[in-house]
Amino acid sequence: MTKIDFHVLPVQGRRQHDVYVCELVQQAFRDGRRVHIHCLDDDMVTALDDLLWTFHDTSFVPHAVAGSAEAADVPVVLAAGLTPPEASDMLVNLHVEVPPFFSQFEHVIETTGEDDHAKALARGRYKFYKDRGYPIATVNA
Repeated sequence: MTKIDFHVLPVQGRRQHDVYVCELVQQAFRDGRRVHIHCLDDDMVTALDDLLWTFHDTSFVPHAVAGSAEAADVPVVLAAGLTPPEASDMLVNLHVEVPPFFSQFEHVIETTGEDDHAKALARGRYKFYKDRGYPIATVNA
């Protein structure tokens, strides 16, 4: 059964939230995971694609945007669509809704977002998983 981790973050700016996500993805990469980052839209894909190259001076997270020539050869793929790569075992969901394909992953990471509105939406996703009996761990950042 898919394991769900909810990362509870303090209210913060969008950049701080996204750097936190990059750090989570970097750790997953170091742990040998194949990660699919499910974004809200193409603008979020572009912003995270750029940030994954620059969030720390010494960071390196090999990644690509879904549909690109490099996507099949890297451990981290970003997308805003509803078709995840089959080779991934971890989903980082940055969308406001639970994607219909979440259960094909071993591990799902959710965050409470960067502001009160995002936290309210995260509570709905938490309830979705809980009502269906998925094991949920809470991680306080």
